[in-house]
Amino acid sequence: MSQGRPDVVDAVRRPAPSGRRRLRAPLAVFGTAAAATVVVTFVDPHSPGHYPTCPFLFLTGYYCPGCGGLRMVNSLTHGHVGTAFGLNPLAFLLLPPAVYLWARWTYCAARGEAVTSVLLRRGVLAGLVGVLLVYWVVRNLPFAHALAP
Repeated sequence: MSQGRPDVVDAVRRPAPSGRRRLRAPLAVFGTAAAATVVVTFVDPHSPGHYPTCPFLFLTGYYCPGCGGLRMVNSLTHGHVGTAFGLNPLAFLLLPPAVYLWARWTYCAARGEAVTSVLLRRGVLAGLVGVLLVYWVVRNLPFAHALAP
């Protein structure tokens, strides 16, 4: 062990993970999302009884930010983009940034780099949480029936 610099010894002792190992997490997320999308594509959430009711909606009678998400994915996979947008506009608009973040994560993992992105900064994440909370409240107000799924 070197004196005063244990981090140097630790870096020398532990070999860097291989490319396959670094890609495990991003590929697992992709596989899970793909499998869930396939299920939602073929098991229609528009028909009652296929999926459980949203727990928040069941307990309170109000929509959560995710309400309509399964039907949105089903509509998207069947090419009904307008319908998908109407079911959950916020989730629809967050799909491209989510795909970008996953692609960036995969790219950085493949290169063995830390993930850095403007979208991951604390202020951006706090703003996203704020938008989510406002959306949650507004979609349940009488004048905002267009935001209801």
